[in-house]
Amino acid sequence: MSLKNLLSEKRSSIIKRWQDAIVSSYPKDSRGFLKRTKSQFANPVGCIITKEIETLYDEVIKGDNADKISSCLDTIIRIRAVQDFTPSQAVAFVLQLKDIIREELGNNHSPDMDAFDKQVDEILLMAFDVYSKCRQKIYEIRVREVKNQVGKLLERANLIVEIPEQAPGLRDDNAKTSL
Repeated sequence: MSLKNLLSEKRSSIIKRWQDAIVSSYPKDSRGFLKRTKSQFANPVGCIITKEIETLYDEVIKGDNADKISSCLDTIIRIRAVQDFTPSQAVAFVLQLKDIIREELGNNHSPDMDAFDKQVDEILLMAFDVYSKCRQKIYEIRVREVKNQVGKLLERANLIVEIPEQAPGLRDDNAKTSL
């Protein structure tokens, strides 16, 4: 039986174990809530993990739609990027798939399994790229917010004045400046 067929046959148990592994990466007080609360409004993180892991698994097994894999990773990692995870913790769930599959299928070293391991490694690299982009966006938002707060504080303190229009040929951008 081919590896794809075995992975399709064991789909539900592998996905359940993968979801449990992801949930176990959260603090103890959050784990029970993430597992037990099924409402997408009461538990959006748990619902997103459940839905996206299923889709991600199916796409990994198919192995032909990098855009869909990236989209699933993006959805999961956006959540993990704003939580208290280190970069390695945020993307570790991808590597956990290898161990779960080895435990489910046995530790055989077929050429198919080696190719699958390489595919998971490539997905891990994609996950890290997604995580880096998410963190970059968070930092940009934070910098913009700090600039806005400082600007408002300077305006309140009357430390910002309008620069009058200047003579032709000089820079004319109507910028505000602080004193």
